[in-house]
Amino acid sequence: MKNAEVAWSAFDSIAYVDHNYRDLQAEDAEILPILRDHFAGHFRNHRGGPVYGIDVGAGANLYPALSMLPWCDEITLYERSPSNVDYLDSQVDSYAKNWDQFWDALCGNKGYGALDTDPRERFRKAVKVQQGDIFDLERYAGRWSVGTMFFVAESMTSSLDEFTLGVECFMRALAPGAPFVAAFMEHSEGYRTGEQFFPACDVGENEVRDSLEPFADGLKVHRLETKAAVRDGYSGMILSYGWRGNSDA
Repeated sequence: MKNAEVAWSAFDSIAYVDHNYRDLQAEDAEILPILRDHFAGHFRNHRGGPVYGIDVGAGANLYPALSMLPWCDEITLYERSPSNVDYLDSQVDSYAKNWDQFWDALCGNKGYGALDTDPRERFRKAVKVQQGDIFDLERYAGRWSVGTMFFVAESMTSSLDEFTLGVECFMRALAPGAPFVAAFMEHSEGYRTGEQFFPACDVGENEVRDSLEPFADGLKVHRLETKAAVRDGYSGMILSYGWRGNSDA
């Protein structure tokens, strides 16, 4: 199934959050330190101008945005599904208490713990929600100075070509030298939110690496073993991170 054929308006955001993010899952607990330390290491000595962050396909997941919070003047939550856009809009002024455990995990790095204001206040001031299609990002080439994309490119289509194009659109939206983190479900067979089934593209480490390498410097691809499956129909998670390369690949 192609991305354009999916009923994104039927995505049940509340059921998705309740199943995946009501509690801190083991895989997310493993991802968060890598995510925070990659960004904190990059921005520790940042002396440049304003920093603009983007979370592509934010869905109903706030922790990628929280990971960028100390470093960004503005964070764009870029999302296609109308129901997910509504959920994200509902969280901007004061996000729900379940996200506190994710912020606490990020605060294991002093760059987060030293934030000089309440994270909810900072979130409210920095975050904006933008409805949009991942494939339309090509018109924003080089716009953002840090980026995340969590469980998106492989979870929006069953087409390997669309998966590869989605990764490319994400990477091209980042400025040269921008740090990024992207996560993928390994060998996903598709998934449900509420009563609706959504397609997935069957990818592993090789496909993830091949899609990112033309656009990345210092690329790391890290496979997380599934400790207690979040859902049926996948074999693990893949976390990748690095920096947007300087080439026009």
